[in-house]
Amino acid sequence: MKVKYIFKFDSGSDLTYDVDPDRADLEDEESVSAAPEWALLSHCQCSNCPMKASEVKYCPAALDIKQVVEDFRSQPAFQKVDVSVVVAERSYQKRTGIEEGLRSLLGLILATSRCPILSQLKPMAVHHMPFSSNDEFILRSVSIYLLQQYFNHRAGDAPPDWELKGLVERNKQLQLVNQALWQRIHTACESDSNLKALLSFFSMSSSVSFSLESQLQKLRNALEGEQSN
Repeated sequence: MKVKYIFKFDSGSDLTYDVDPDRADLEDEESVSAAPEWALLSHCQCSNCPMKASEVKYCPAALDIKQVVEDFRSQPAFQKVDVSVVVAERSYQKRTGIEEGLRSLLGLILATSRCPILSQLKPMAVHHMPFSSNDEFILRSVSIYLLQQYFNHRAGDAPPDWELKGLVERNKQLQLVNQALWQRIHTACESDSNLKALLSFFSMSSSVSFSLESQLQKLRNALEGEQSN
């Protein structure tokens, strides 16, 4: 199941990206040969990265997003574009700033990465929701995590984590990765679109780590309001 992103600019040009959530784990030789210096694993390596620069030359997440970073390195975040997202079941269209479109695309790409930490988000990629709001991100994150706990419980693999402690810890680790990625591409960007997109993605992870209880309370109020109606 591929997800197609199409960015149409007012100038008449467009950029298209096909992302396969189930893509192979093998590195593309052409992609590696053209990798920029900021993609080296040793360059701004995440403090929680389990890989070793002596064994792995390039950061897998950096390789995954390098083409998008290069394509948008000179584009201002406020510039309006028409973004279309096509999946097997439906399509989405939105007139929005480059920042929001990139946040959605980069989130999908990073969630399908071979990065040991980012790859934990793959279930979110398989059920990708473009342009999701912070509330939608929280709802999907918590729902998928609880469903994983339910299946683990049924299989007897481990005691279920109904308190969501693992989810909070996972997003703390994701924040460290996001911060390092931001530092990686900072020198590569002539404008702010990539940077703001990553910062926006980072803020969503932060909402799980630092304010999950208040976020859940908002969802509870909404659900109780629906029931009372």
